[in-house]
Amino acid sequence: MIVNEKIKASEVQLTGIDGEDLGIVSTQEALAMAKKLKVDLVCTSLYQSPPPCKLVGKGQAKEEKASAKKRERAAKVKEIRLTPHIEDHDYDTKKHQCEKILRAGDAVQLVIRLSNSKEGDKAKKLLQELINDLKEAGVKETGIQVSGKQVAVKLNSKG
Repeated sequence: MIVNEKIKASEVQLTGIDGEDLGIVSTQEALAMAKKLKVDLVCTSLYQSPPPCKLVGKGQAKEEKASAKKRERAAKVKEIRLTPHIEDHDYDTKKHQCEKILRAGDAVQLVIRLSNSKEGDKAKKLLQELINDLKEAGVKETGIQVSGKQVAVKLNSKG
């Protein structure tokens, strides 16, 4: 994000404080307007000619940059382990953990370890129930996968 005097283009496509289009103006004129209004001139893209710039309140540009950086952060995958014979209270605790992780923007890998082959169907039903309970916070990336001694599914954050 390029701000104020660091903008090197001779002219810019200017947008006002309230989002109104001010047309193509010289960079010097845009900087003078920004100083007069006590705001920053921020270049939003370098891939266009003339570059689009907008007038934003002092310090607001830094806040936007920080929030954009936060959104860019790569999502981590956190694993939550369960058993097919989970009690209601434990199920609720795991569900709340998953919701918290998904709302933070990370992904969740739900894994159920199986002790024998007869638990597979019960584990699949449990995961399906958990997916349904978490549908407001996350979306299923993979189907429910049964492989050997475990059943797993990955959920991504909606936000």
